[in-house]
Amino acid sequence: MARGMRIAAGSIAIGCIVLGLKGLAWWITGSAALYSDALETIVNVAASAIALAALRFAAIPPDANHPYGHDKVEFFAAVIEGALIVIAALSIFRHAWDTWWDPHPLSQPLEGLALNALATLLNAGWAILLIRVGKRLRSPALAADGRHLAADVVTSVGVAIGFGLVVMTGYLPLDPIIAAATGVYVLWSGMAMISMSVGGLMDAAPEPAVVHRIREVVGESAAGAIEAHDLRIRHAGRLTFLDFHLVVPGSMTVAQSHAICDHIEEALRAAMPHLMITIHVEPEEKAKQHGVPVL
Repeated sequence: MARGMRIAAGSIAIGCIVLGLKGLAWWITGSAALYSDALETIVNVAASAIALAALRFAAIPPDANHPYGHDKVEFFAAVIEGALIVIAALSIFRHAWDTWWDPHPLSQPLEGLALNALATLLNAGWAILLIRVGKRLRSPALAADGRHLAADVVTSVGVAIGFGLVVMTGYLPLDPIIAAATGVYVLWSGMAMISMSVGGLMDAAPEPAVVHRIREVVGESAAGAIEAHDLRIRHAGRLTFLDFHLVVPGSMTVAQSHAICDHIEEALRAAMPHLMITIHVEPEEKAKQHGVPVL
């Protein structure tokens, strides 16, 4: 997690540099499209600061009030980041509307495009790093920050192409149209991020492939048991919580059933790190005949 916090701190520094470049590009050109791009970068900087704060809080060990740890705070950070993106989109729409009714000639277009291109390259490289580290550390905050930057790269490329068309054609109304189109994409990305993060807050199950793998490991490692049923799985930040009922023969001793549970837990943790497991042992008359069969 220390590495995650260093990466989040680096995001703030990169965001400030990119903001300076994009802000300067907008200032020298007066383009509504470049304004929309610069405004989203302000959100990037704020989101990176939120991600850093969330990572610091998530690193606090479990305590009496939070016995399962503080990892879920990263989902809250991702929701806040999504809300900031939505606010930025609304501001973009407002500026595009004002520019539509009061268009003005663009100045120093080549310099503006060059500054915007440099900022986009910085964002692209950092987005790739954030997404990779976020997946490796199972950090929703870092992954959300990376996806946000990746969306910013896409919008920046679209803005640059559209801005170039405005310069070549001289058709000024195209500038606010590009800005509005950028706002639509930004709004969509913000809503998607909120939806995904709310799923985490609502204890949504992980991807079907993860659930299938867990069921496979339980079935392969529970030799001596009869079945496993009522599997429940949920994500909470870096951790995945799993609980299920394990049916064993009624004549089996506590020590024997405990040994089976230990073997299952070892196999699961070897296959999937960051797994928190709770197993409830039941006698054979509790079998439901529709759980995970033991191989």
